[in-house]
Amino acid sequence: MTLQEALLVLADGEVFEGEAIGAPVEVATGEVVFNTVLSGYQEVVTDPSYAGQIITFTYPHIGNYGVTALDDESRRPFCRGVIVRDLARRHSNWRSEDDLDAFLRRTGVPGIAGIDTRRLTRYLREAGATAGAFGSGDEATLLAAARAEPGTDAIDLVAAVTCDTPYTVGDGPRRVVAYDFGIKTTILHHLGKIATVEVVPASTPAADVLARRPDGVFLSNGPGDPAMVAGAVDNIRGLLGNVPVFGICLGHQLLGAALGAETYKLKFGHHGGNHPVRRIKTGAVEITSQNHNFAVAEGSLDSADVTHVNLNDGVVEGIACRDVLAFGVQYHPEAGPGPHDARYLFDEFDALMARGA
Repeated sequence: MTLQEALLVLADGEVFEGEAIGAPVEVATGEVVFNTVLSGYQEVVTDPSYAGQIITFTYPHIGNYGVTALDDESRRPFCRGVIVRDLARRHSNWRSEDDLDAFLRRTGVPGIAGIDTRRLTRYLREAGATAGAFGSGDEATLLAAARAEPGTDAIDLVAAVTCDTPYTVGDGPRRVVAYDFGIKTTILHHLGKIATVEVVPASTPAADVLARRPDGVFLSNGPGDPAMVAGAVDNIRGLLGNVPVFGICLGHQLLGAALGAETYKLKFGHHGGNHPVRRIKTGAVEITSQNHNFAVAEGSLDSADVTHVNLNDGVVEGIACRDVLAFGVQYHPEAGPGPHDARYLFDEFDALMARGA
């Protein structure tokens, strides 16, 4: 197969040469970040939290076990593209239904392979997540596009990924309303074991949620800046004290903001499946899956206790409210495909709903 030459150009003029994969494109732009997972590339690509971003996979060999619809985390990918060192041309796995390149083409996701991803990752660790452009276009065109790319700051990306109308999943005994800020399918699988879950659009007013008489409310993961999610903080404030609340990732940040905490953007974010997090209550260290660029500022929250801390950089990874039944974690306890160290948090949500009954 003849491959088309392509370029990746960052906003400061840094250039990487490669070959086009996935959906054909002359110019694709986005905020370039890196993810350190060794497996689970399909779950990463289909995670709505990557809206507005181009995903660099640090693991050099991607696509070796193909793809299956069973591993999709959303109705379609929302990322702007993928960057890999070596795209496997042959896939081998009994669950596989197609190869990764065909999946990218079918879902309209462009990509670039043959990139020195180690060099790129080292660059991003120094410069931080940065705007970039890639494709078959010439260097000058790509540079201009990269410099025009706004990134993910001060943009409501949730509006592009949330559902249009409510829908119901699961058959557990409790009733949960889940805000869809970009919710992952694996989260719904776990919630569906403990509750019948009604998923509602991100803009749903608190009064409408409470009118559904839920046993608990879940605040989902999602992309971008928590300060830009229209109406979310006010809605969460309307829920606190009236119903138990559990938030993951962006939902955790929004919960913190509703309680008065500050949020801020990390230099290059946390994206991977191997982040060590210490659970303060027990001292146990959990290996966690993470995907976020923003975080809750330590020391900015008076009404909640920090429950989990990232051992790599000290970032707040969990909070629990003192006066109301609510808690959140920055990382992903559902962790498709893994690790599974933190799945107990869904049981804790179940126990919190029992207390609120």
